[in-house]
Amino acid sequence: MAAGLALVSMQYNPGWNNSSVNLLHVRAVGPGDTLHYVWSSIGAPTVLLVATRSRSSALRVNWTRLLSPTPAGAVWIDPPSSVVYSAAIVFTKVFEYSEEQALAELSYPPYDLSDFSWDSVNHTLNHTALTAEFRGVPASDPQGTFSNGSLAFRVTAYEAGGRDGPLPSLLHTADSSKVEFVLAGVAPRGNSSRLGLEVATVEEAGVVRALRSTRSIDDEYTPTIFEVLSLAAESQDGSSTLSFLQWKATAYGSPSPRREDGIQCRAQGPRAANGTLPTSSLVLAYFGEGVGSTHTISTINISFGGEEGKVYQEKHYLSWSALLGFGQPPKDTFSPLVISIMAVALGTPMVMLLVGSCVVLFAQRRRYSEYEPIN
Repeated sequence: MAAGLALVSMQYNPGWNNSSVNLLHVRAVGPGDTLHYVWSSIGAPTVLLVATRSRSSALRVNWTRLLSPTPAGAVWIDPPSSVVYSAAIVFTKVFEYSEEQALAELSYPPYDLSDFSWDSVNHTLNHTALTAEFRGVPASDPQGTFSNGSLAFRVTAYEAGGRDGPLPSLLHTADSSKVEFVLAGVAPRGNSSRLGLEVATVEEAGVVRALRSTRSIDDEYTPTIFEVLSLAAESQDGSSTLSFLQWKATAYGSPSPRREDGIQCRAQGPRAANGTLPTSSLVLAYFGEGVGSTHTISTINISFGGEEGKVYQEKHYLSWSALLGFGQPPKDTFSPLVISIMAVALGTPMVMLLVGSCVVLFAQRRRYSEYEPIN
């Protein structure tokens, strides 16, 4: 969106009056295009990203087919010829493992998010703030780990560029949305557990997902955090970035995060899914039954813990925020305040050096001028 502004709307279960399932359509109309974010918890939580070159493109849903065992073709964008790019991000599993083990050596069975029962998003939908929340618990919880807790994905859409207030203070554009993964009140199954989130991506053939790390000396907006990670979808020749999932290398152990609530965040991947399809009705509904052979599916694991790994043990709260959108991910730059401080810090020694040199030269000239000329 060249102008950096969008007309954004949210619609819950378009064309369906039942709230037993959740499908949220976020539509952002720009000067000459429309971006569609379609969120769903039918199966594993999924967001479908579709960019079109038309300001009038619309989401169509065949609900009977979508809720059937064979949902292929149930979701499409009209007119189909307006679509220039489409992809999906699926949040598939939550891992719990011992502090002494690697993520590949799981101590406990993972929580499969396709087996969760989800509250109605309509109860949390805020059309003014452009926010909504997918909150769920396992359909079966024999150990009672979720008896006093829940898992949630909080969605925020943006009409213009800016920066979030609460940590990690992500920079966003009108081309992007935010998702916040929250575990609250869920009892750990061990005394030294760490947590991880598996994320799957579905891309068109020829598009490559790459994990990029950017480091900076500036931690003005997120104190002590100097690294930003991006899972970018790039054209095969690497000439352009089509979409991204971006986050700072931290999570937090408090609903009102402060610097001391930080939890170390690492990423592993991406790696090929080897034909394993994420359990998502939305993926099958839009891309079709043959998505495993016609598209590239990869997964990435994001783990939370490390030296600060006991934060969740103490507070039973974890929050991780990420930005997702189209095109290049936003890049942090030095704020005017930091630039001013740097200018003063670097400029003051130079000024002192110049003044000192002038004083020395002036003193030397004055000393020589005190001698009487010899006739």
